[in-house]
Amino acid sequence: MSNNNSILLIDPDFDPATSLNCSLIVKMGYDSFSYAIINKEKNKVIAVFDEQECEDVVKKLTDKIKTDSYLGLNFNDVKIASYSANLINIPTELYSEESLEANAQYFAEPHDGNLHVQAQPHFKFNSIFAFDKKTSAIFENFKDAKIYHESAGLLNFATTATDGLFLDFTVGSFSALFVNDSKVIFQKSYEIENTDEFNYYLLLIKNQLQITEETSIKLSGIIHEKDQKHTVISKYFTKTTMLLPQSDLALEALEDMPSHYYTTLLAIYKCV
Repeated sequence: MSNNNSILLIDPDFDPATSLNCSLIVKMGYDSFSYAIINKEKNKVIAVFDEQECEDVVKKLTDKIKTDSYLGLNFNDVKIASYSANLINIPTELYSEESLEANAQYFAEPHDGNLHVQAQPHFKFNSIFAFDKKTSAIFENFKDAKIYHESAGLLNFATTATDGLFLDFTVGSFSALFVNDSKVIFQKSYEIENTDEFNYYLLLIKNQLQITEETSIKLSGIIHEKDQKHTVISKYFTKTTMLLPQSDLALEALEDMPSHYYTTLLAIYKCV
């Protein structure tokens, strides 16, 4: 990362005039935001921007929208996935549009009253989520954007596995998703200030869910094999792999950075 915690990777041959052939993917996390531009005709990643350690993600992204010429282009489609503590998963057989509003009583934080639903047919549940007014105002900058919860990319990737603990990292947070027998058993995000906090939460997850040391651990985001977080993981688990982006995407624009940093960002491109 650069001194201001941000980085831009871009195909030098990208012509902004071709943006109508492209998708814009935006991911807003607990303490970070990123975006990707993907040429749909070539199935090629054209650009990735990432900013970590944001004290106010909404303000940072709002400022970025005002100054970033790429975000002002006209795209074929736009997908935005954003973090919210207001998320519940309802089994498909229990879900009803008529009782949708009743689910809002279980949300953890105040929201703007607009409920979003994302079907997860592979896992046989519907995700219901809502955002605060500040976050929802971001969506208005992008015409006809499809809105997802931040977890959508990780869930999309998890459909390819029958078992495993997925851990997706930013600099100051991580998301955990535990899949067993093709079922989502656990899903939660944590803010972490240091390695000791991460150690605590990881051990809590392991013990509460009775996850064995031989469980497959799939890592993505801001982590690498020599950092302290990876060392903590290696204390408790023996099988760890980096979760790479879908193999059908051309990733030449990412050659200067570890591609697993952007796995869940790019996975949003596959969300329907």
